[in-house]
Amino acid sequence: MNRTPSSAASAGARNAAAPGTGQDGGALSHGLKQRHLSMIALGGVIGAGLFVGSREGIAAAGPSIVLAYAVSGALVMLVMRMLGEMSAAQPSSGSFSVHAERSIGPWAGFTVGWMFTALLCVAVAAEALGAADVLHQWFPSTEPWMWVLLIMVVFTATNLTAVGNFGEFEFWFAALKVAAIALFLILGVLAIFGLLPGASAPGTSHLTGDGGFLPKGVDGLMVGLLASVFAYGGLETVTIAAAESKDPARGVARAVRTAMWRIALFYVGSMAVIVTVIPWSAPSIAKSGPYVAVLDYLKIPAAGQIMNVVILIALLSAVNANIYGSSRMAYSLIARGQGPAFLGKVSGGVPRRTVLLCAMFGFFAVLLSFWWPTTVFQWLLNMVGAAVLVVWGFIAVAQLRTRRRLEREAPEKLIVKMWAFPYLTWVALAGVAVVLVLMLRDENQRIQLLFTGGFGLVLTVIGVVRQRALSRR
Repeated sequence: MNRTPSSAASAGARNAAAPGTGQDGGALSHGLKQRHLSMIALGGVIGAGLFVGSREGIAAAGPSIVLAYAVSGALVMLVMRMLGEMSAAQPSSGSFSVHAERSIGPWAGFTVGWMFTALLCVAVAAEALGAADVLHQWFPSTEPWMWVLLIMVVFTATNLTAVGNFGEFEFWFAALKVAAIALFLILGVLAIFGLLPGASAPGTSHLTGDGGFLPKGVDGLMVGLLASVFAYGGLETVTIAAAESKDPARGVARAVRTAMWRIALFYVGSMAVIVTVIPWSAPSIAKSGPYVAVLDYLKIPAAGQIMNVVILIALLSAVNANIYGSSRMAYSLIARGQGPAFLGKVSGGVPRRTVLLCAMFGFFAVLLSFWWPTTVFQWLLNMVGAAVLVVWGFIAVAQLRTRRRLEREAPEKLIVKMWAFPYLTWVALAGVAVVLVLMLRDENQRIQLLFTGGFGLVLTVIGVVRQRALSRR
């Protein structure tokens, strides 16, 4: 199956995007601007996983959570660099699905494309539920389902209109998140150096005290590493969005380059601030979350409500971006003959039928969370729990093959180049394999890996059967 793509794959490649037209023969509009792409890349880094999910990582790893986020961040940088290289050379709304189809075969594009679509659709449900929970806390007389319905209607409508509206929403969402995290970092650094009124300089006491830098040993660090890896999900959307910009190749190249240092600044920097300013074992971290705990320690008025607003913005941004990303990936697959053709119609430069399909699936998943929260909905979450690792693995393999072909056939298209190719590509593949092994060792993560593996196997079988049927025709 890992041979040179067959005639079916070649046909798919011919249908793939050319710069300026996308894979869809110019059907999609090009309404996104460079500022939209830059903020989509940046906003994808700052999500609810950082603001909320980081508490589990800190509880498991202690101060070494900084190292965990640095290591996982380095892996994500490698993945984004590989994806940036391919997307700048061959922009497409199908992004890594198209690259996998061209370099590995139609079955690979089918598998990774539909798995990613499912991941984003389930994420729509999870993020909408999270946002509804925040709003329910503010308005306890309301019901959470009312907020979910309102959120889904608003962002489905946003994605049904011109793509520029999606870009504007993400631009301002990202700007607010960036402003919040930047202010947090500034206040934290001032407190660390004793320059903030009312806060004494902690020095390294919280990094080396309370059990040391590795209070729970290497095992704790590994659990923290797993928690940090999945917090980075969402960066891939910028390479999907780039196909709908005026200059896709240069747009994605610039967005990917600038995303690199931001990963280190926002994730690693904020973790360093948190575990330096307050003890990692402080009860307030588990109770209120790490960011609120630090702001409360610094006596910032209404810290909890401020962070709730930021978290709500992050969740709404994720709903918006996930509806967009899933609809464009589904449309790309359908346009390449890997889905029901009647869903592939484009109106006003927007694939409205796939937008409705993905939004409806997300809302249906929300209903499942109300009806069968511990069974069917949990199965859905488990099915996509390790999907991002599958995506990263396909990206690495596709880049290994695509780079060789581009060097032979079109070296001028290599606007962005993977560092130290092919060595760092193999390092990234090894990193993905290590994370998978760690998931197998962790009892809580193992079930997700098994469910995702089963889902991936089903998609692969369907993809291979389709590929062979097309080849026989």
